Amino acid sequence: MEKSAQSLKEETEPPDPNLIWKGMLRHDTISLKRISYLFDINEKELEEICDIYPMKINPYYFSLIKSKDDPIYKQCIPSIEELKDNLEEDPLHEEPENQKRKNVPVLITHRYPDRILFRISNTCAMYCRFCTRKRKVGDTSKNPTWSEVAKAINYIKSHEEIRDVILSGGDPLMLCDEVLEKIIKEVYNIISKRENSIIRIGTRIPCVLPQRITPQLCEMLKKYHPLYINTHFNYPNEITEESKKACEMLANAGIPLGCQTVLLKGVNDNPEVMKELMQKLVSIRVKPYYIYQCDPVRGANHFRTKVEKGLEIYKAIRGWTSGLCVPHYVIDAPGGGGKIPLIPEYVQFIDGDKVVMKNYCGNEHIYPQVKSDF
Repeated sequence: MEKSAQSLKEETEPPDPNLIWKGMLRHDTISLKRISYLFDINEKELEEICDIYPMKINPYYFSLIKSKDDPIYKQCIPSIEELKDNLEEDPLHEEPENQKRKNVPVLITHRYPDRILFRISNTCAMYCRFCTRKRKVGDTSKNPTWSEVAKAINYIKSHEEIRDVILSGGDPLMLCDEVLEKIIKEVYNIISKRENSIIRIGTRIPCVLPQRITPQLCEMLKKYHPLYINTHFNYPNEITEESKKACEMLANAGIPLGCQTVLLKGVNDNPEVMKELMQKLVSIRVKPYYIYQCDPVRGANHFRTKVEKGLEIYKAIRGWTSGLCVPHYVIDAPGGGGKIPLIPEYVQFIDGDKVVMKNYCGNEHIYPQVKSDF
């Protein structure tokens, strides 16, 4: 029997990209039972952890695991170590009751004079075990409501000093295109009238579920320039053909890309690993932006390193590879102090005549000061 023109068309047309990533999340997330079987972990122990800190792993990111306890495994598989510390749940004072400013809406963190963080999602494509928002991410009772979103938008409207809005979560790109655009458009219509305004999106999607980056999404986002995306890669093996394609699609839509990497014990606390990661990021058109010292947040203490390790890694990158590959090494100060850069002591001595410095090799060099009397 001859096939109809419609059926032939359906067979030759590629599948809707949105159906691919939504299907992966809806039907194929990895179960506790499967993890228990594959990695010989007590299922009751996994349930105990996930009752407090939910787990979600999509099949794409799960496929990057090469062996138990490798750097990918550690980022996504629950560990009993998450229940063994007693650190603060909100050390960065993001919640309204902990912020210095009063009457801040629940979805807003307003720490700096001219910019805010706006949490528009409470879900992710993969729940990182070191997440600074473990207290809330994945908890469906804490999903943003439209009423809360409206209050946040009104806050932006009433604070004319805000020129930089960072959409965060959870992960903003977990929202469908229509809902995401509705929020972006509202924000854009307010701040685009202000001088030097920008919108930023913080997302780990290009790393953990690159299939979410579709032509439709890119076409939508590029309507709201200047728009920036900061993504999040922590280990060289996270950079695959799929994640490379996702980042290239965003870059081709005119969106500048940065990366916020977290320094994690047993994952990337090695100078050569971190240098390789930074070089790979630049090769896929992503500018290394920050290396974060892991936050002292409850449930993530086992990922923290000494600050000296971060300084060692910074020294191993600066000067030994392209300047484009060198991020800022920062601590997001507990108590809501904001991001503070840490750098090794390159300046040895300053007086009215000279500046004595050491370069990346440890060699001393002298720079003559400008004379104030000419």
